Amino acid sequence: MDVTIEKTAVTNRANLEIFSETLQQLAQDDRDIVVVTSDSRGSGKLVPFGQKFPEQIVEVGIAEQNLVGVSAGLASTGKKVFAVSPACFLTARALEQIKNDVAYSNNPVNLVGISAGVSYGALGSTHHSLHDFAVLRTINNLIIVAPADNFETEQAIRLAAETDLPVYLRFGKKSMPLLSADEKTFEFGKGRIVLRGSDLTIIGTGETVTPALLAAEKLRKELNIFATVVSMHTIKPLDYPLLADIAATGKPIITVEEHSIYGGLGEACASFLIQNNYHNRFKIIGIPDEYTVTGSQQEIFRHYGISAEGIAEVALELCK
Repeated sequence: MDVTIEKTAVTNRANLEIFSETLQQLAQDDRDIVVVTSDSRGSGKLVPFGQKFPEQIVEVGIAEQNLVGVSAGLASTGKKVFAVSPACFLTARALEQIKNDVAYSNNPVNLVGISAGVSYGALGSTHHSLHDFAVLRTINNLIIVAPADNFETEQAIRLAAETDLPVYLRFGKKSMPLLSADEKTFEFGKGRIVLRGSDLTIIGTGETVTPALLAAEKLRKELNIFATVVSMHTIKPLDYPLLADIAATGKPIITVEEHSIYGGLGEACASFLIQNNYHNRFKIIGIPDEYTVTGSQQEIFRHYGISAEGIAEVALELCK
């Protein structure tokens, strides 16, 4: 089966652009849709939203703790709030407010972490969010989602606007190709199989799903190895039934994430597998326990093996 990735200029768009456009569509018919930003209108692609709906956007300035507190207050009055801020600051500076004002108080705020992972590239480790999955997974009552493409992004925003639970939505900056998946619907907690194979499974999340697909294509063409590729867009709740089906094949499993190898997608999967007595060969690909090298997102990905070549090399080793 050929890997299907749409590559036209029309469809290759940043998930943040789709996020903004979807919010505008929702706000047109729902005055309860409110955006709160911490000086993030430009980077969050929210300038058009502010121009069209000036009474539905709140600017708190560079004050992430206030951002979350104000958002929780608005959500408690029935507003459908999207709190937008760089992921590195939102999930570090405002962690206490996320824990207490949002999750513990059950205020259904949609926390939107933009420029996530290593999207800020050369700005370095201070601006990278490689901890957010790990810290937020430990907070009860919080859904964690990292859409892989434009379709998943639009569906996630529409679903988040209607859910009664707090949601953390994680977005990078680059243009993302549309993926062809078996599942034509989207729901939180249910992964999407974007390619089926018989020799191993590669599980990605967010912007790592595309290099996972390219690795599968490389393995098929060059080594006659056929990989299943999964977009595990929801880190919490994880799709345990799908993970069990994958593990039941006995084939190797690789997880790929734009996050520390500690506490994210890989360790969530590993915990489930070992506690349920699965013994598949298993490897986590992510950022190791070090301050990241300086460079663009693509350069950092390549350095740490989050690339078609790097993933394929690990896959070959596991399949031997």
